[in-house]
Amino acid sequence: MADIFLHPGDLRFAEPGTSLRTVLGSCLAIVMWHPARRIGGMSHCLLPCRASSDRVSRLDARYVDEALPLMFVEAVRRDTDPNDYRIKLFGGSKMIAALHCERRSPIGDLNARTAVLNLSRLGLAIAARDLGGTSHRSLVFEVESGAVWVRTGTDASRDTRVEAALL
Repeated sequence: MADIFLHPGDLRFAEPGTSLRTVLGSCLAIVMWHPARRIGGMSHCLLPCRASSDRVSRLDARYVDEALPLMFVEAVRRDTDPNDYRIKLFGGSKMIAALHCERRSPIGDLNARTAVLNLSRLGLAIAARDLGGTSHRSLVFEVESGAVWVRTGTDASRDTRVEAALL
């Protein structure tokens, strides 16, 4: 089985027999899985959107609002309809909240809200989510089954398999 680790700003689509992994704090992972074709992708987004002063020459998966269209491009490239995918969201922790450094909304909250809002505007349902909290998450997305394993913090005994039924 191929095992691919996503760094911040990465986006990957993969075939059955592949696991996509990442570690999140305030960042957000968007997971798309096609149940009939058993293919899917994951993005690791750092920020909700670009600064308004940044010139956009091409979409960038570092931003929540740009990662989703990039994932749709990958879905279409594989001759699939983005509407046929199950979408799961993870991350958005308040990692800096304990330090009392954030004066505005914590970046994790903004990442999660941006993803939920953009999916809602597109009329796409969220099949499962594990958002918020104050600790990091380790994710493993098994592309063939569509399962996402989540470890919150460092306690392996609390690993959770997040299925579409969990909301």
